[in-house]
Amino acid sequence: MPLPFDNPEPQATLTGRVWRPGIGPALVALRGEALVDITSRETPTMRDLLEAGDPADRVRSAPGETFCALADLGQDGAPHLLAPPDLQAVKASGVTFARSMVERVIEEQAAGDPDRAKAIRDRVASVIGDSLRGIVPGSEKAMEVKTLLQAEKLWSQYLEVGIGPDAEVFTKCQPMAAVGWGAEVGLHPISTWNNPEPEIVLAVNSTGAILGATLGNDVNLRDIEGRSALLLGKAKDNNASCAIGPFLRLFDETYSMDDVHTAELDLHVSGEDDFTMEGHSSMREISRKPADIVAQTIGRHHQYPDGFFLFLGTLFAPIQDRDAPGKGFTHKTGDVVTISEARLGTLRNTVRLSTQCPEWTFGTAALMRNLAGRNLL
Repeated sequence: MPLPFDNPEPQATLTGRVWRPGIGPALVALRGEALVDITSRETPTMRDLLEAGDPADRVRSAPGETFCALADLGQDGAPHLLAPPDLQAVKASGVTFARSMVERVIEEQAAGDPDRAKAIRDRVASVIGDSLRGIVPGSEKAMEVKTLLQAEKLWSQYLEVGIGPDAEVFTKCQPMAAVGWGAEVGLHPISTWNNPEPEIVLAVNSTGAILGATLGNDVNLRDIEGRSALLLGKAKDNNASCAIGPFLRLFDETYSMDDVHTAELDLHVSGEDDFTMEGHSSMREISRKPADIVAQTIGRHHQYPDGFFLFLGTLFAPIQDRDAPGKGFTHKTGDVVTISEARLGTLRNTVRLSTQCPEWTFGTAALMRNLAGRNLL
């Protein structure tokens, strides 16, 4: 399996979580190509690290045990990467890119039926064209577009959160329910129209400070959500419903929000049927400023004592036909999804049904008992 990083930047401050067989979850620093266990009583969890002052300095300077090389990571009894968040909420923002926003409208108009999608896509494109490119949500121009679409009976709840003043932010999964690099990511068994969503994920602490970024796959069940927005919970939160990783890159003198704003994500999907698909998502085209999405998520109106990780949405919306003309793309079990970004590494996962993925059993109570047994609390 390709490594999470081909050549980690020597100056990058990279941290994450690794399952150490016989021990449990460890907070780690990636130093060169060696993994160093920096778990301590002061910072036993990722949550504690991000709540501490200057987490990047702590990761660079913390003493620890070098226990594994990057090339030795795996699954099946070997040390393996977990998703970086532990006690943090896992949140996601949707419809943050104009191009993928149009696909959301199509999903809704098609009521989750991929056979109807092409005809609706052609009609929507004839009305909207490029009018959504560069639009600022909540602006006067956005309201003009809203009036046009309402007149054409194409207004949608997705356009409301896409170009209206309020962002869509939802709970993607429970703390520690996300999977990490190399793990299986799950599709709800009732879904037959779905796709990967390559995204940047921000790490935010309890004060609302954005401290770093990583990669995520916010798997999208197009048919379930397209039938009704009230099915969002079923579409978004199931066993192994998203992947985050490989590591969290903390902000420091070498990496900042400016780098997030210019990130270029590449997607590759390869199937057991020899199907391949390439995709791309450019953060330069995001319609909402990431800091604004964070501000709409946390504040006096809503607190997160343990912080949260936030998916920022994606430009990618696949329409490439897989099985037959006009049918578009959907996953098949066994698909390998690879999401890469030059400064954040590579997130790689295999697609299964959520009922085929390992059950999630290690929750907050198990973590607390494990840390207490290791005299870390």
